[in-house]
Amino acid sequence: QVQLVESGGGLVQAGGSLRLSCAASGRSFSTNAMAWFRQAPGKEREFVAYVSWNSGNTDYEDSVKGRFTISRDNARNTVYLRMNILHPEDAAVYYCTAGGAFTTAYRPGPSWGQGTQVTVSS
Repeated sequence: QVQLVESGGGLVQAGGSLRLSCAASGRSFSTNAMAWFRQAPGKEREFVAYVSWNSGNTDYEDSVKGRFTISRDNARNTVYLRMNILHPEDAAVYYCTAGGAFTTAYRPGPSWGQGTQVTVSS
């Protein structure tokens, strides 16, 4: 199982940008699909973005397409989420997850980080 630690969250004004990082430990990182989810207060956790093990495939939740970019660096065991043009509704705790699978949708695996808070002021 992969251990995951997110960072990079914070407070940003609407229209601003943040880059989240997720550092992984464990030798299986480079063979795992990786994804970001988020959970806002009172809402269910939702899928945000996915990247395949070799960065050959990505997928995004519709509301973030064109604004967010997921990427990974297997040499650094790190996955990133670049978030541009942030909206107040993007505010949530963002979680990194590993070991899932993507068919018609992303099914998360067993490994989750502790989350990083993103706050967007209007």
